[in-house]
Amino acid sequence: MRGGPIPARMIPSIFTLANLLFGFLALIWVLEANFTLAAAMILLSVLMDSLDGKVARRLSVSSDFGKELDSLSDLVSFGVAPAILTYQAILQPHQLSYVRYVGLAIAIVFALCGAVRLARFNMLNITTYFVGVPITFAGGFMALLMFLRNTMPWYIYPLSMVILAFLMVSTFKVPKLSK
Repeated sequence: MRGGPIPARMIPSIFTLANLLFGFLALIWVLEANFTLAAAMILLSVLMDSLDGKVARRLSVSSDFGKELDSLSDLVSFGVAPAILTYQAILQPHQLSYVRYVGLAIAIVFALCGAVRLARFNMLNITTYFVGVPITFAGGFMALLMFLRNTMPWYIYPLSMVILAFLMVSTFKVPKLSK
């Protein structure tokens, strides 16, 4: 059995699956309490997410399948992984027990708002701007903040998550920087 070249329509999905892989690895590194590596995996997911769309447009192979796969990957990499990372690294170890519970609620809201934002994005099909802050930005921003966790006060993290959750589901028009 001789293998041929990878069909062009599958190439963007390889980048999308790499996005999901890095999001999954971020969750594994959170379980291992390696929060810096987990944050790095989320940032690698950001890179893969930016590449899958560019490659799909360049090859003219956008598809409904690719769009759905991208949203599922984004939910893991930029919704669930940053929420759990922030909870485990900053909020759960807090000495005040109420911070743990409030922090858990904030992490859940962040992930849920990310899911709502992705579902709305898939339904609107607007090509000139985003409605609400993209989940990629929100998750990537939380990952970047994780690199500063030893220098920033703990309350910046839940505050950032609440603001970003609101911005993801807001109706603010956010210009698209690239096509």
